[in-house]
Amino acid sequence: MKDDSGVDKYVFSVSVFLIGIFVLFGLFLPEDLEKWAGLALNFSIDKFGWFYLISTFIMLIFCIYLIFGPYAEIRLGKDEDRPAYSYFTWLAMLFSAGMGIGLVFYGVAEPMIHYARPPMGMADPYTNDAARLAFRYSFFHWGLHPWAIYSTIALAIAFFQFRKNEPGLISVTLRPLMGDNVDKVSGKWIDIISIIATAFGVATSLGLGSLQIHAGLHYLFGLPEGKSITIFIIIITTVLFLISAMTGLDKGIKILSNTNLTIAALLFLFIFFVGPTNFIIELFTTTVGSYIQNFIPMSFRMNPFTGGKWLAGNTLFYWAWWIAWAPFVGTFIARVSRGRTIREFVVGVMLAPTLLGCLWFSALGGSSLFYEMFHNAGIVKAVLQNETTAIFLSLAQLPLGSFLGFIATSLIIVFFVTSADSATFVLGMLSSKGDMNPKNSVKFTWGVLQASIAITLLLTGGLKALKTAAIVIALPFSFILLAIVFSLLKILKEDLASRKNRT
Repeated sequence: MKDDSGVDKYVFSVSVFLIGIFVLFGLFLPEDLEKWAGLALNFSIDKFGWFYLISTFIMLIFCIYLIFGPYAEIRLGKDEDRPAYSYFTWLAMLFSAGMGIGLVFYGVAEPMIHYARPPMGMADPYTNDAARLAFRYSFFHWGLHPWAIYSTIALAIAFFQFRKNEPGLISVTLRPLMGDNVDKVSGKWIDIISIIATAFGVATSLGLGSLQIHAGLHYLFGLPEGKSITIFIIIITTVLFLISAMTGLDKGIKILSNTNLTIAALLFLFIFFVGPTNFIIELFTTTVGSYIQNFIPMSFRMNPFTGGKWLAGNTLFYWAWWIAWAPFVGTFIARVSRGRTIREFVVGVMLAPTLLGCLWFSALGGSSLFYEMFHNAGIVKAVLQNETTAIFLSLAQLPLGSFLGFIATSLIIVFFVTSADSATFVLGMLSSKGDMNPKNSVKFTWGVLQASIAITLLLTGGLKALKTAAIVIALPFSFILLAIVFSLLKILKEDLASRKNRT
């Protein structure tokens, strides 16, 4: 039942209890936690790696079908509803929530790592073929597939919430398949799994972001290294994102989303025009072509004969990681998408961020590759030693390198705050029976819990175990996502038939 505070006591209590057990396990038995989490990770990838690939591709095909199929003009809301946010603000919010810190962190690191260690031995290291593979797989890992995952769950939540007047919960998207059971314990456990996946995924991002902010401040100002300073950074940024989350969606999160997209655009334009412009354009063009040409083989590539170590550490890792983030990102995107048609929604969520991500990798990673290949900048060596400092060494190759490093650090901070306050908002919704405006006390609780998880596991060296746990929980949630596909198809068919009967 829902108490006076608006919190679903069962969902909230069980979620907090399970998260607390995990944190205590990491605090007192960090080596055992890492061992068991590693075993669970290996089991998930070894036994179900194929399932990650197939289920993700099914969601991609489903989204393409929705763009061109008979349901494209159905509106997420009443027929007379219209979007509350401009295209720029809407794209800024979903892009910030969906990728955020990851694009800044991996914009240099991923293509450089693939350049030094080509995917599945398909090229010799440090060659032109390795460079082509590096960017093709960077586009692949950050392109259409993750946004298809987000589109699927976000569309389902938005449809049920705004068109069927259901609460903003993931469990209710399965009502066409489960009936009234979604209101019982089985439905609550779907929301509990969603909350745990969100809390683990975002806490990992907090740890990753704080490490890179620390690296930026160390690079720029000589700030001493050490976990105590990283923890202080987490505390400061937690205060910032709690302030943003408590000011509401239309103030804090909206303003910060517009701000970080603007900063990212300015940084991109500077690198594009001041850096190796022609190289970036040619790299983007040839990689898009290669991405399209190899799209199907990459989507299904496994290594049954030689083992799949690279695949497990890259493509399967990413697919599981995006699935683990899907409850948070999907719920948030749904919250800001009322009034859009299904076609408008899927095109906006799946295609626009993919294009922006590919442009980002081409500029940031492309300029890094240019200076590495033709000026021996030593960026690859830096990436292999410490991924957090790679972006700053890359920007140092450009005029105003120190200033650009400051801008990049600022961008990481704003992305950090935006992702965390969005997650805090979503956790509040999921633990308050889908309340679209959860109480500040609930958001505060989840904000503090996320920071506590990140700090505890940073202290115990368990950040890697936390990341692993988020991937492991993606396995059960991937089955939920596939069920959502069939549930949504069923309700869309009924909705279309109802519309035809009215006319």
